[in-house]
Amino acid sequence: MAYKIIGSTCSGCSACDPECPNDAIREKSGVFIIDPAKCTECEGHFDTPQCVAVCPVDGCIVRA
Repeated sequence: MAYKIIGSTCSGCSACDPECPNDAIREKSGVFIIDPAKCTECEGHFDTPQCVAVCPVDGCIVRA
């Protein structure tokens, strides 16, 4: 499973990007997207997905 960023709610703040241990997050047209092929939900790195933990917008990053 992977997470996805809801583009219509993403503020483009970039808080999530440097937190991803798999480099699965990138900017596209002013919002951020998660590459589902690279997203591991931080398994093996952290107890919780770091992108969700640092995102200032509730509900912006959800399980795909």
